[in-house]
Amino acid sequence: MNLSRYLELFGNRRISAILCLGFASGLPLALTGGTLQAWLTVAKVDIHTIGLFAAIGLPYTLKFLWAPLMDRYVPPILGRRRGWMLLTQIALILGIILLGAQSPQRAPFALAAVALLVAFFSASQDIVFDAYRTDVLRDQERGAGAAMSVLGYRLAMLASGAVALILADQIGWRITYWIMAGLMLVGLFATLLGPQPEQVVVPPKTLEEAIWGPLRDFFLRDRAIQILLLVVLYKLGDAFAGTLTNTFLLGEIGFSLTEVGSINKGLGLAATILGALFGGALIFRLGLYRALMLFGLLQAFSNLAFMGLALTGKSYSIMVLAVGIENLCGGMGTSAFVVLLMALCNRRFTATQYALLSALASIGRVFVGLPSGYVVEEVGWANFFFLTFLTALPGLIILRISRDQITGLEEEKRLP
Repeated sequence: MNLSRYLELFGNRRISAILCLGFASGLPLALTGGTLQAWLTVAKVDIHTIGLFAAIGLPYTLKFLWAPLMDRYVPPILGRRRGWMLLTQIALILGIILLGAQSPQRAPFALAAVALLVAFFSASQDIVFDAYRTDVLRDQERGAGAAMSVLGYRLAMLASGAVALILADQIGWRITYWIMAGLMLVGLFATLLGPQPEQVVVPPKTLEEAIWGPLRDFFLRDRAIQILLLVVLYKLGDAFAGTLTNTFLLGEIGFSLTEVGSINKGLGLAATILGALFGGALIFRLGLYRALMLFGLLQAFSNLAFMGLALTGKSYSIMVLAVGIENLCGGMGTSAFVVLLMALCNRRFTATQYALLSALASIGRVFVGLPSGYVVEEVGWANFFFLTFLTALPGLIILRISRDQITGLEEEKRLP
């Protein structure tokens, strides 16, 4: 497909729906992750508790457990994909409103419970959005659709990250979270107005078929366990470095909420989008395996920029450099990683397989976050970021061992 034809795809109704739904998919993540972490830090919650709040991300890791239910059963309105999206989005709006009404000082465990509920409905929305994106896009639209979903997702991260932090600094956390709940209407209207998939797909006839069919298909492949290890480990160092970034910048270095929001979130978002677009273009030239290796190396070394900031102390120029480099390289790695996940899915079982793979990929974000506060207390911030660099290396070793399998995927899926 030539460039002009590729660009023409961005204006059609299916791509527009994917852009808005990508926004709805990305919005809740920061509200139960980085933005919530900033709220806890400003509220003077101890770092041990903040580290434990990383467990709120568990639904993103475990979402494959109930993905077969969303493949098997069809809601009474709007069909299998749009119906589930509508239900999860209504639940998210109500949940985010309730989350904003909590108090981390007076009832941190109630706050954690509501945040966990929001994360569950967010993970459920992601399951069906991934399936809808696969079902509704024509083959020649998938590249543009993937780009639009990433763009929508990152714009939502800007809204629920940078904008939310700046708003909270001015009007407080409760009203900020209620505004974020209102922004979820973007996804709800996209669900109501979006097209149905052109191809009619018959749901699995039994729950047993919905559960075991995708698993059987995947684990009968050559070196399936090795590929799963690659999925878990490839972004592990990147996830480890990001678990306490806001706490590091706010609590250790001493930047304000507005500074962190505008630089770490605002500049970081722009660098991530640029990295994803640049990385996506390079994949066409390099091929999937070489892109994964190059971008993975850049991801690993970019964590050392935060080590430099920890050693030098408060410096706006070094902060800008560290945030820019880390997010640029992370965006490049993400673009190649998403292509890998798509290549690994059998179209007959996309919803459950993609949920399984993306959940495994989120293991790093959840489980390396749990001990992160204790690690910082033991070794200090500079050594912590060096450890995140070392954590990235096993994934690159597995990638090298899996070279033949990745190259085979490129040929099988006719990837560039």
